[in-house]
Amino acid sequence: MTENEQHQTFDQWIKKYRALLFKVVRVYAHTPADQDDLFQEIAIQVYRSVPNFRSESAESTWLYRIALNTAMRWSTREKKHTHGHNPVEDYEYLLKASSTEKDERLDWLYDEISRFDEVDRSITLLLLDGLSYKEMSDVVGISESNIGVKIHRIKKLLTEKSKKYDYHGV
Repeated sequence: MTENEQHQTFDQWIKKYRALLFKVVRVYAHTPADQDDLFQEIAIQVYRSVPNFRSESAESTWLYRIALNTAMRWSTREKKHTHGHNPVEDYEYLLKASSTEKDERLDWLYDEISRFDEVDRSITLLLLDGLSYKEMSDVVGISESNIGVKIHRIKKLLTEKSKKYDYHGV
């Protein structure tokens, strides 16, 4: 793969799957500065992984795996990265807040998801994106039946917590 092809593929993936990447970033990083750091780290890993993609899974599954693994490693580190110039800086505009109105229920949901352990966070994000149990199993690395059990428990927990949440729509 040429460097130009790698750049083009990266650009396509970032544009096509930025919402997927933002979901991961939102759950693993809470401050705007941390979200920026994590997004850049994920984007760097995506860029580096482009030549390794062999189409054995869907692009979205591949990117989820990269994003989740990067986010998990990032969240365990205590130190911040120093910022040098890298190809990701051209995509800073993707982190700008949108002009759409905030949904308090969605904020509540992401806050609750961020409190889960690493595996449950990952599964919940994959579930929200409509991935099958098989796809989730491929990304997370646990059996499909275990995925089903964890989803059942996650739904039950969120339902219980939502009953205690003081907002009309949840």
